[in-house]
Amino acid sequence: MNVVLPDQHPLVIGRRQGDLIIEDPMASGKHLQIRRDGSSWLLTDLGSTNGTMVDGRLVRETSLMPGSEIVIGSTRMVIFVSQDEIVSTENNQRAHSNQLEIAWLLDEELVEVDELSGSGADVIGQDLRLPPGMNAALEVVTGQDNGRVYRFTRGNVTIGRRIGEVPLTDVEVSRRHAVIEVFGKEMIFLRDLGSTNGTYHNGRKVSIARVSQGDTVGIGKSVLKLKISN
Repeated sequence: MNVVLPDQHPLVIGRRQGDLIIEDPMASGKHLQIRRDGSSWLLTDLGSTNGTMVDGRLVRETSLMPGSEIVIGSTRMVIFVSQDEIVSTENNQRAHSNQLEIAWLLDEELVEVDELSGSGADVIGQDLRLPPGMNAALEVVTGQDNGRVYRFTRGNVTIGRRIGEVPLTDVEVSRRHAVIEVFGKEMIFLRDLGSTNGTYHNGRKVSIARVSQGDTVGIGKSVLKLKISN
């Protein structure tokens, strides 16, 4: 589960309210928030019933570091940081700025970080609910399946060759090629699943990328466009 922490607005995690919803009966409806605090992030428990553990300690407020382990009820999350260079090609003049990504790994998804960023890891995804009132779809704009539209019925959508929620016929697509995970309208992530030919976001090869309305996903000889509406 991959979440980019916003620089300006706190990220709220809870069972019923927030930017990230976790289906754990031990979690409170609005359990905790994480906000930017200079060069690090500050976690604040929002008066939860069962409390928040960070690195084995019950906390009300604490700073987070790469590798910090957060436990809410029976849900365990580990934080790591990776640098992803964002290249501006509008005028083909300069490449600049690093975007700091924070990835939360639930128990079902805990793997070595170097495996996740490499070419081989296929991470087991947990079922995610599509946020209420949100409509999302992938339209094939180039390739053998041109014109087909695949509407999301869940929050994690697998793209593969003849399998998954987006079953493409392109022979250059791996059987389980990539997954799109939706946590909110501004929090949608594309992740390569160790495919043979790679996954491309707006023409750039990626292992993990944050995607938005109108972005393209390149897989094999196919190009898909993400469409989002409320």
